Amino acid sequence: MIGTPVLLTGPPDFQVRHMDALQDILRTMRLSGAIFLEADFTAPWCVTSKLTPEDCKPFMPEPNQLIAYHYVTAGRLVVETEGMPAVTVAAGEVILLPRNDEHVIGSGENLKPISADGLIQPANDGGLARIVHGGGGERTQILCGFLGTNAPKTPVCDLLPKMLTISFEQQVGRWIESSVRLAAGRMCQAGPQSPALLGRLAELLFIEAVSRYVAALPQETSGWLAGLRDPIIGRALALLHGPMTHRWTTEELAREVGLSRSAFAERFTSLIGEPPMRYLAHWRLQAAAQRLTNSHEPIARIAFEAGYDSEAAFNRAFKRMFSLPPSGFRQQHGAARPPLDL
Repeated sequence: MIGTPVLLTGPPDFQVRHMDALQDILRTMRLSGAIFLEADFTAPWCVTSKLTPEDCKPFMPEPNQLIAYHYVTAGRLVVETEGMPAVTVAAGEVILLPRNDEHVIGSGENLKPISADGLIQPANDGGLARIVHGGGGERTQILCGFLGTNAPKTPVCDLLPKMLTISFEQQVGRWIESSVRLAAGRMCQAGPQSPALLGRLAELLFIEAVSRYVAALPQETSGWLAGLRDPIIGRALALLHGPMTHRWTTEELAREVGLSRSAFAERFTSLIGEPPMRYLAHWRLQAAAQRLTNSHEPIARIAFEAGYDSEAAFNRAFKRMFSLPPSGFRQQHGAARPPLDL
C-alpha cells in the first residue's frame, strides 16, 4: 500500500464527508504553508526536486515535517521517486509527496535530470521564485508549494503512499487554480492575508487527498488509517488527539462514542492494533518528545500536560519508550538553550 502511487478521483466538493475525525486530527497538526515557486517548462525537460529549509525560510521557521506538492496549471508532467512507478499528472491535478521524498519531474521518462536548484530565479519584492527551462516544445506550467508543521508527529504521513495524485472535475479545477493564482498574486503584491489563504488552500487539498485515499481503502484493511474511516473509532481518535491535559479513560471514551466499555475496547484494539490507553500513552509520549526537542519548557510542565501526575512517573514511562530520561533526551536531541538576557 505504501509503495503504490494513488490517483484519487471522486466528488469535487471540499467537504470532508464522513471524515470529521481526520479533519480534527489534521487540525491538531497546525499545518501552514505557502506556494514558493512558479515554473514554466518546455519539452524536453527533466529536473530533480526536494524541498529544503531554504525554500521555507521566507514563509515560516523550519518545520519538523514537510509535505511537498505541485499543482499543474497547464500541460502535463511525469513524476518518479525511488522504488515507485512513474505517474503522469495533467493540468488541473495535484501531486502531493506526504514525506517530501526526493523526486524527478519531467516531460517524459528516461530523461537525464538536472537539479532544479540551479535553475531557480530568486523572487523579487516578496513574489514567487521562478524557473523557465526546457527545449522549446510542449509547455508545462506548475505551481510548487509546501505544507509544514511543528506539531507532534501523527501517523498520517508515515502511512500514506510516497505520492498521492488528486484529480478534480474541470469546474472545480478552475476554481482551485483561480483561487491559488489570486492568493499568489496577492503575495507578489505583499498582501497581508495571502500566506494564510495559501496555507488554507493547501490544507484543503491535503485533507481532501487523504480523505479520498482513506475512503478507497479495501474494507478488510486494518490499522490507523482504517480506524479513521470507522465512524466510532475515528471519533475516538479525534478525541485522543485533542487537548492533552484531558485525563481520558476507556470508560469515558466508550460513553462519548456510544458503546459499552468492552465493545469499544475490542473494536479499537482490533482496528488500531493496541488498546486505547496504550495508544494514548504512546501518542502523548511522542508529543512530549517533540516538545523536549523544540522547546525549553520545564520538564515538569511537559509531564503534567502529557497526563502524568508526577515528574517521576513521566520519567519512568519516557525512559521505557525512548531508552533515555527526558533530560538526557533533550540534551541529545534538543536545540541549544538560548542565551540568558543580562
